[in-house]
Amino acid sequence: MPWTQSKFIHMERPVRFEHTRFLGDKRTQLVYDLDTCEDVEIINDIVEAEVGLCFGPDTLAEARNRGYRLARPGQRARQRAPRA
Repeated sequence: MPWTQSKFIHMERPVRFEHTRFLGDKRTQLVYDLDTCEDVEIINDIVEAEVGLCFGPDTLAEARNRGYRLARPGQRARQRAPRA
């Protein structure tokens, strides 16, 4: 899917989260904005480890309500056991 009309670089969304903009990592309590995230390795790791979480409604405010923080480029957090 070409994204030529946007000024942002868009990555291909994971199949299980194709209709989701914000993807949370249960291990780190970080949330990634898939519209602006450029680190494909982190997103692939979340999907492969099956620790991803989407939010309803799909907003940053809802992610923050659940205790997640927006990930910044290059930010790493201590990984913990995933919450249920």
